[in-house]
Amino acid sequence: MTSKHHYDIEADRHYLQLLSQSFPTIADAAKEIINLEAIMNLPKGTEHFLADIHGESEAFQHVLKNASGNIKRKVNELFGNDIRESEKKELCTLIYYPEQKLELIKAQEEDIDDWYRITIHQLVKVCRDVSSKYTRSKVRKSLPEDFSYIIEELLHERTDDQDKAAYVAVIVNTIISTGRADDFICAICNVIQRLAIDQLHILGDIYDRGPGAHKIMDTLRQYHSWDIQWGNHDILWMGASAGNDACICNVLRLCLRYSNLSTIEEYGINLVPLATFALEVYGDDPCEEFMPRLLKPDPRMDDKTLQLTARMHKAITIIQLKEEARIFMRHPEWRMQDRCLFDAIDYERQTCTIDGHEYEMKSCHFPTIDPAAPNQLTPEEQLLMQKLHHSFRISEKLHKHMRTLLSHGCMYAIHNSNLLFHASIPLNDDGSLKPVEIYPGKSYEGKQLMHNIGMMIRAAFQNDRNTAEQQTSPAEYPRDYARDYFLYLWCGKDSPLFDKSKMATFERYFLCDKETYKEEKGNYFKLRDSAEICDRILDAFGVEGPNRHIINGHVPVHASKGENPIKAGGRLMVIDGGFSEAYHNETGIAGYTLVYHSRGFQLVQHEPFTSQRDAIVRETDIKSTTQIVEMSAHRMLVADTDKGRELKAQVADLKELLYAYRHGILTEKRN
Repeated sequence: MTSKHHYDIEADRHYLQLLSQSFPTIADAAKEIINLEAIMNLPKGTEHFLADIHGESEAFQHVLKNASGNIKRKVNELFGNDIRESEKKELCTLIYYPEQKLELIKAQEEDIDDWYRITIHQLVKVCRDVSSKYTRSKVRKSLPEDFSYIIEELLHERTDDQDKAAYVAVIVNTIISTGRADDFICAICNVIQRLAIDQLHILGDIYDRGPGAHKIMDTLRQYHSWDIQWGNHDILWMGASAGNDACICNVLRLCLRYSNLSTIEEYGINLVPLATFALEVYGDDPCEEFMPRLLKPDPRMDDKTLQLTARMHKAITIIQLKEEARIFMRHPEWRMQDRCLFDAIDYERQTCTIDGHEYEMKSCHFPTIDPAAPNQLTPEEQLLMQKLHHSFRISEKLHKHMRTLLSHGCMYAIHNSNLLFHASIPLNDDGSLKPVEIYPGKSYEGKQLMHNIGMMIRAAFQNDRNTAEQQTSPAEYPRDYARDYFLYLWCGKDSPLFDKSKMATFERYFLCDKETYKEEKGNYFKLRDSAEICDRILDAFGVEGPNRHIINGHVPVHASKGENPIKAGGRLMVIDGGFSEAYHNETGIAGYTLVYHSRGFQLVQHEPFTSQRDAIVRETDIKSTTQIVEMSAHRMLVADTDKGRELKAQVADLKELLYAYRHGILTEKRN
């Protein structure tokens, strides 16, 4: 090695001394180099991309369990024509729902021991395949303690080895004879699910519309490796958790609009004060425009319940629009005072003037509005909001879930040459990055904009006694301002989570003219079909590589109208999951998910999920159509990934340490 190399090591002596504490001898450093070099030559782990789950917990669980068809694909590859299609379906369903499927099979199977024997061998074969791209150490860490040794033995022994065939057979027979077959099958099925996906990426919107956002969050808290790029609906709940009253109202309004209070109830939010207030104030109001949107028949929603829900819906909507107006007036720099539309109503003529045009109101029954001060809360509304605010602020489970979103989330992420974000990047008319002022005197664009919005969001939780997020907040983002900013992120024109001309909540509820409902999309949505624009965004974020992409969700893809989720010559993939039933009639499908394995990208188009019961009893999987987006000429290895670049840097450092040991710059620390 050159003298310059020796000088570099002298300069880095302090770092190498720290490294030597982990690798105190030449043998230790060399062993780690061998290990890392070997890992880099394993196949790339499978990444799974989901977006816009919107509380549909059963569909989410199923897609997670079947890895968007990845497990079914492996079963087909492994068994081909060796077993019948019905047997492959049964095996897949068993892997997805082992406990429930076992109960059904045991009630029907005449020779259960024989079934156990055949099935255990099949499951070991599948497990061996999904574990083949990981080190033994990583596989070992994923194994359940009770069966760790047995599964590891079975994975690394083959029945075609005559010397070991009897050994394997005895292990399987003993599992059955000792009455542990059910437990073993459940354990190995869970291992298969765990190893089928290396990393889960969620591109926003876990919350709203569907009934099970809290169940999804509970699942994610236990999931082995995942990240989230926050969506506008996640931000709304985070804002409510942080104490933004306008966000609290929006959360409740959306839950009442879809007659979906499961998550609210699970978080212990007390709605009795709202129901009492709504009955007192709107008891004689039919509230027709506030009737909930039932996505499917609900026997619990009788006429009386529907009417109460509609009145609660109207009550919280009126308060929401007042709370929003107060925040907009507090922040004139947002230029959103034109959304204070209670000021634009002629209460006698029952009209509303917007941009110089007068529009007829659907109704003008506003018992809590004073035309002289239309955005002022009545004393009763103030008391109600204090109670709701308190209820959101003391919900331990809500704050636990919000802490999880904070610890696993950000506004954007870059993984393996893929730029991930939920909705958009604000652009000027010419496609250049648009500077957005997020705080007086602080304007950012592109990557810096997304980063600083993330800092703003975290600032809202600084010193919050209800969270563990005790981060240092930048002085330029005071907590009160950051808390207000959640509303701008939800409905601000230049918010990267909204990016539309307006949010027409008021117009849809109160104006007759449907032309006023139109929300003009921002430039990102107008220009994202351009490869040049996508390349400009990728360059701005420093995304490199010959096969780089933008992946986002937010806007449902209208497949029934021929819209293609792959845009800009393959540079952009829109994978709005379409899980929410609210979108199924509109899109014609249940959306898309994306799988990125060592062979390339596969985009999976899903038909609507029926139910978990159908999946278990009738073995109905989500009907999926796989579209190969991009296949690699060679099988991608860990060395080709971000992780591979980290490992190469570690190897280089370890080689410097070896040089230092061998040339006497550092002394080995032998026992």
